Amino acid sequence: MPRLLFEKTGEAVWISHLDLMRLFQRAFKRAGLPLTHTQGYSPRPSVSIALPLSVGIESQCELLDFDLDCEISDFDEIRDRLNAVLIEGVRIREVYATGRKIRDLAFLETHIDLIYDDVSSQDKCDLLQKLFCSDTLTVVKKTKNGMQDQNIIPMIKSLTVSEAGENCIKLKILHCCQNPTLNPMQVVTAIEKYLPELTPDAKRCRRVEVFDAIQNVFR
Repeated sequence: MPRLLFEKTGEAVWISHLDLMRLFQRAFKRAGLPLTHTQGYSPRPSVSIALPLSVGIESQCELLDFDLDCEISDFDEIRDRLNAVLIEGVRIREVYATGRKIRDLAFLETHIDLIYDDVSSQDKCDLLQKLFCSDTLTVVKKTKNGMQDQNIIPMIKSLTVSEAGENCIKLKILHCCQNPTLNPMQVVTAIEKYLPELTPDAKRCRRVEVFDAIQNVFR
């Protein structure tokens, strides 16, 4: 099944996952690229996104699988026709003839900007780096069975902290994205819980890249 790599930025970050799916279904139709449909009582267009993206988070590495009910071998043409009808902030970067099995997807690189009204300092970076060197950082996670405590440290492969301007600190995180899954905003929750004095006045989160278990770029 063909796969495309797309980004979701700007005002488009406020589109929910379900609305994004509907957006792509309409985009394929408007671009003259008919999709096949699933079998069964309620057929649905054959599009699926690998890792649903939370509202408010940017990404430059989203993966969408699709199946066309027509023969088009020029994947650049598919990209260009879709980009011509998609909204601002959602853009196809590449289209592939086929993709790896989603079960092989293991890690996400996510960047979080912590923005403060006051001037940031190296002391803040040192405190944050020390916090994530802990063996245990427990935060509350909402699950199907209710609220549960979760230790996020085992799901963080690596985390670096650096200053990114006078009032911004950047966290670069490589973390699990499947079995188990870490929502990167849990990292901010941990800061608010364990270092409340470093609670940011604003924050920005964006996915940067996806990797397999041996940290090769996943496509």
